[in-house]
Amino acid sequence: MNRQPALGRRVLVTGAAGSIGSRLCSALLAAGCRVAGVDDFFSGLRGNIEPFAGDPRFFFHERDVCESGLLAELSALHGPFDAVLHMAAVVSAPWSVENPEYTDAVNRAATLALHEEARRLGVGAFVFAGSAAEYGLPLDGPAREDMAGEPQSPYGLSKLLSTKAIEESGYGCALRLFNIYGTTEGNPGPYDGVVRRFLDAALRGEPFTVCGDGGQTRDFVYVDDVVRALLHASGASGGEPLSGVFNYGTGRATSVAELAGIVAAVSGRRLEIISLPERPGDLRHSRADMSRSRITSLPMPETRLEDGLRAAWERLREKDGRSG
Repeated sequence: MNRQPALGRRVLVTGAAGSIGSRLCSALLAAGCRVAGVDDFFSGLRGNIEPFAGDPRFFFHERDVCESGLLAELSALHGPFDAVLHMAAVVSAPWSVENPEYTDAVNRAATLALHEEARRLGVGAFVFAGSAAEYGLPLDGPAREDMAGEPQSPYGLSKLLSTKAIEESGYGCALRLFNIYGTTEGNPGPYDGVVRRFLDAALRGEPFTVCGDGGQTRDFVYVDDVVRALLHASGASGGEPLSGVFNYGTGRATSVAELAGIVAAVSGRRLEIISLPERPGDLRHSRADMSRSRITSLPMPETRLEDGLRAAWERLREKDGRSG
C-alpha cells in the first residue's frame, strides 16, 4: 500500500483486539496512521494487539462502545479523527438468539449513536462492518445488496437495521462482510465459526463436528483481503471514502463438508465427521454478489481458500507450540 495518502491520519478502530480490528490496526499503523483502538475484551484478545501495543502511534482504550459520548471524549484526547472504522460487535448469530437485547444494544443502538456522533463531529469517513447474516431470505444465487431482508437472528437484524440507517443517511458506508477467517482470533466459546472449530479439532486430533448435513454453503473470505477493502472504504488507500452499502466476499460458495475436507488436507489429519443438529439462526446458503463492489473499485479478494487455511493452520500450530 502507498503510505503517503494515510500518513498522519487519525483513525479510531472499535473492536481493536478482535480478529479483524487487530489486523486493521496493524495495517493502519504500517500506512503511517495514528490509531486509537477501543475494545472491552468481550470477544477480543489482548494477545491480538501485543505485536503493536508498544508503537508510539497506537493508543489503546479499554472501553465499551455503548458508552455515551465516547467519540467526543476520545477526540478531545487525541484530536479530531479523520476516520472511524467500527468493527466492535456481538458476532455470533446463535448467541444472539439467546441474548437479543444485549445484541441490539451493541450492534444497533451503539452503532447508530457512534455514527451520528461521527457525523456531528465532522469525521471524514465512517466504515461499519455489516454481515452476510442480513440476508435472511432463502436465496438461490448470489446475494445482491438490495436483497437483504428478514434476517434469521437478532444478530442479522441488528446489522441490517444499522446498514440501512447508514445508507439512508448518506454519510459513511457499510461493508457486508461474508464468512471471514484468518490467523487472528477471539476468545473461544461454544459458538465459534466453523473454520475455527475445524482447525481446533484438527489440532487436537478430534473429529470435525458439522451442524446439519454439511451441505450448507458459505462464502469464505480471508481476513487480510477484508482489511484491504476496509482501508479502501475509509479513504486510507488514497481515494475518496465510500458511501452506501457494499458486499464483500469472494463470490464463491463452499459447502461446510468441502471445508472440512480442505482443513483435513491442509493439516494432514484424517477426515472424520460427526453430525450435530442444525443451529438456530443459521442460513442455509450464503454467497456474495460482488457487482456493486467491483464498480466502486474495492480491491477484490486475492487469497485462495486453501492458502488462507494453510496460513491459519500454521499460525495455530505455532501458537500451540509456544503454549505447550
